[in-house]
Amino acid sequence: MLPCCNPTITNIEDLRRLAQRRVPRMFYDYADSGSWTEHTYRSNTSAFQDIQLRQRVAVDMTNRSTATTMVGLPVRMPVALAPTGLTGMQHADGEILAARAAEKFGVPFCLSTMSICSIEDVASYTQKPFWFQLYMMKDRDFMSRLIQRAKAAQCSALVLTLDLQILGQRHKDLKNGLSAPPKLTVRNILNMATKPRWCLGMAKTQRREFRNIVGHVTGVENMSSLSSWTADQFDPSLNWDDVQWVKDQWGGKLIIKGILDADDAVLAANSGADALIVSNHGGRQLDGAAPAIEILPEIVSAVGDRIEVWMDSGIRSGQDVLKAWALGAKGTMIGRAFLYGLGAMGEAGVTKALEIIHKELDVTMALCGYRDIQQVNHNILRHPPQMKRP
Repeated sequence: MLPCCNPTITNIEDLRRLAQRRVPRMFYDYADSGSWTEHTYRSNTSAFQDIQLRQRVAVDMTNRSTATTMVGLPVRMPVALAPTGLTGMQHADGEILAARAAEKFGVPFCLSTMSICSIEDVASYTQKPFWFQLYMMKDRDFMSRLIQRAKAAQCSALVLTLDLQILGQRHKDLKNGLSAPPKLTVRNILNMATKPRWCLGMAKTQRREFRNIVGHVTGVENMSSLSSWTADQFDPSLNWDDVQWVKDQWGGKLIIKGILDADDAVLAANSGADALIVSNHGGRQLDGAAPAIEILPEIVSAVGDRIEVWMDSGIRSGQDVLKAWALGAKGTMIGRAFLYGLGAMGEAGVTKALEIIHKELDVTMALCGYRDIQQVNHNILRHPPQMKRP
């Protein structure tokens, strides 16, 4: 196979392998790693594999639809691109490329606070509103201004992440010297030299720092000054009063991300949020936490009649999306799945990831005897878990 040619891509794993070859180790590992032993990271995906589907035959499979809504927004399938930090280091201008791919495909894109491309960057390259994700930091004045910038960019929903008050340790990041700015060790420089496609793209862009922050905070004018600022900014005192403060500042649709307990789900519903996301941060925070898909039915039973319940963490296929839907999720978010596509092939890779997941979702739904995702429920599963209200 010629170096310039892309291999045949049939699934998300193909994109992952290609991304691993094309993205520098420190940035690939940043996306494809979990905290501590990575047990929860691995369990997120394996838990999906333990859920079996019921095959049905001689059922009319014509005129199928995977369309639904997420917080009132029409979507082609119940999938959104999750907010992921450093997306613009997987591929030059990564957030812009991912947002454009999502917009064209008909699913939501959510921009991270810790993105390389800024809110304004993404807004200037898209036609439809996107979502913005907020990490709560101690500098409330900056938080207020960041929310106002999201409003000015006409973001249609705010995703507030609650499970990153303190950082879970990811061993690979420490060993790779991932910091702000990245440590250019001999090992890292030699590794980057083997990624000419990535290096060429980064050489052509000016977007190589956290542009939502640099230049918007007093004293933070470059990556070096950013490091000391962020080290002290994630707020361990974050509580539900702060959620109300954010809700008041924002005034629009609010989504709470990082719920993994029924008691917290009740608090999220009580907060007046429009949706919550059952998530363990992709296994990047509390190692030893339960897989998100295992907790989903409990959360749906507790609050599913009061608030939209979504889930992320571990989704690598359309089958995973269908299983989450069958267990009560009204939406899902994918992070690594689209990052693999981005690192592998840029915007075309993100589109490919979405095409793969959509086709798998559509075909699996049909083989289970359904034409419309709105009709799918837990009966599609062979051994659905008991969904009892706590």
